[in-house]
Amino acid sequence: MVSTAHAVGRQQPVAVIGMGCAFPGARGPEQLWELLRDGVDALGEQRKERFSTDTLNDSDADGRGTAARDRGGFLDRVDEFDADFFEIGPDEAARIDPQQRILLMTAWEALEDAGQPLEGLAGSRTAVFVGQMHADYWEAQLRQGTDTLDLDAFTGSHQRSLASGRLSYAFDLRGPSVTVDTAQASSLVAVHLACQSLRGGESALALAGGVNLILGPHQELMLSRAGVLAPDGRCKFGDEDADGFVRSEGAGVVVLKLLDRALADGDRIRAVLLGSAVGNDGRSKPGLTAPSVTGQRTAMRWAYESAGVLPGEVDYVEAHGTGTGIDAVELAALGEVLSEGRPSGRPCLVGSVKTNIGHTEAAAGIAGLIKTVLCLEHSQVPPSLHHRRPSTRVDWNGLPLVVPVRLQPLPERGRPTVAGVNGQSISGANVHLVLRQSDPDPIAYRPPAGPGRPQLLTFTARSPQGLDELAVAYQAYLAPHGAGRAFELPDICHSAAARRTHHGSRLAVMGESHDALARSLQDYLSGRADDAKVAVAHDIPAGERHLVAPVLSVRPSAWAGLLHSVTPDGLPAGVSWTQLCEPTGRYVPVPLSPWQPGSFWLTAGPAARSCPGSV
Repeated sequence: MVSTAHAVGRQQPVAVIGMGCAFPGARGPEQLWELLRDGVDALGEQRKERFSTDTLNDSDADGRGTAARDRGGFLDRVDEFDADFFEIGPDEAARIDPQQRILLMTAWEALEDAGQPLEGLAGSRTAVFVGQMHADYWEAQLRQGTDTLDLDAFTGSHQRSLASGRLSYAFDLRGPSVTVDTAQASSLVAVHLACQSLRGGESALALAGGVNLILGPHQELMLSRAGVLAPDGRCKFGDEDADGFVRSEGAGVVVLKLLDRALADGDRIRAVLLGSAVGNDGRSKPGLTAPSVTGQRTAMRWAYESAGVLPGEVDYVEAHGTGTGIDAVELAALGEVLSEGRPSGRPCLVGSVKTNIGHTEAAAGIAGLIKTVLCLEHSQVPPSLHHRRPSTRVDWNGLPLVVPVRLQPLPERGRPTVAGVNGQSISGANVHLVLRQSDPDPIAYRPPAGPGRPQLLTFTARSPQGLDELAVAYQAYLAPHGAGRAFELPDICHSAAARRTHHGSRLAVMGESHDALARSLQDYLSGRADDAKVAVAHDIPAGERHLVAPVLSVRPSAWAGLLHSVTPDGLPAGVSWTQLCEPTGRYVPVPLSPWQPGSFWLTAGPAARSCPGSV
């Protein structure tokens, strides 16, 4: 006999130190927050270039070969990929599932957001856990005939293990590399496993996330026949008119590290994962695919036990929230657990990102997690859309739950806000994460009283064109209304030099203020650069972390005061860029590397550079 008792010790907290994402209407966490804050419904018309929709869109959902749906959540330009950045040839790039390609770019953006240079990660025990469900691109290649299939097609689309393995290979990461498929709970299970890997000591850093793209018609047909898709193409979480979900696309990756190590390394703590749990419904429900109050309730309680948090202290929960009949089951489980020890008159806010961007399936959980981290950072909860009449299938009077319908502040409790993220799937998997706000930054921003000593801003790109694009981004970042005005100049320069991967094209700009650096960048972009303040070089070996001679070959005497040592010719003698920064500089977010993508898609031939209409 197996005991049903469950006991788990309190888990070590894990820091979320970086995030990257691509969801309908939003590329990156900042754009996602703007979309959520403004209450935008990012769902749109079916993308007819992905596959033929002539036989899919029909008002009769029971018609054979038809699907009564013409709306969904879609990413723009899923054919585009910066193959050169990842040193992948065009023939191979065309065979690689776009899910893997978007994961590569999203993971890179997450690493940059976390300030983790690739030079320090290569060969390290960094783990990768990725959630993926579908293989539409492989099916598209099969439809072209088996004569066109090769090893690139097999590794690029057939083998879902490559979703994680390709990230590990691209960045030379030596920790566990696992692709997770627990259906709609996949990406949250990936996060849970990543946290366990960190706590168990088998990895020092972890990437976790999920991806989903809609590249074929068969899921549409099946789900429409099952009657689970919303006819109006809108997700109405917890509403009386909730009548189905909306399929959507997206990718999200978080970078995780044990909290104590992240603090010691000077990382930016975006939120703290206190605990998590994964379980399954078993036979606690009427059928294999039915939801279970018992299963969800059990996983939630395990998660709060592992986090050392009383459920009554939770301020916000990001629900799975599909806008279907299973909402009532999820809300019942949440209400029962969160009511334990909750003071009267203190309801818990509960929302669903699916009302904004749709159901991203294998990436649904990571979308909810990223939204929750943003809520904790901004101390606000955005509205859940299309919630006009609370569902009569939910006992709202008996449950301590409120669905926000407008942007509102998180409650002030005199402590860091606590939040949960809930996930479930058709496989019976249940997963729940518990987070809290990060502690206040101990280094408050203090605007300088006046111009300080000159600072050296240095940044790199893989090509001259990329360097110019990055210069434009830094100019906007440093401008009067730019994001960089929230940070002190020494910290910006430290972050750009010491917390970014170094590529072959490099630009160095000297100035004593944000305005001075922005002006020098404008002069560089317009071809009027003062060579006493701007230096540029190309074709430096990738990963080289020193200011080798060509970088400051233009009037180096003007820079001598910033250098620790120079050659008899006045050129720098292997001075590290980090030596030119404030030694106590802290990491702050700076602009991400620009992409220079090309179009890669299937054609009848082995090579592919075409629009995605051929699938």
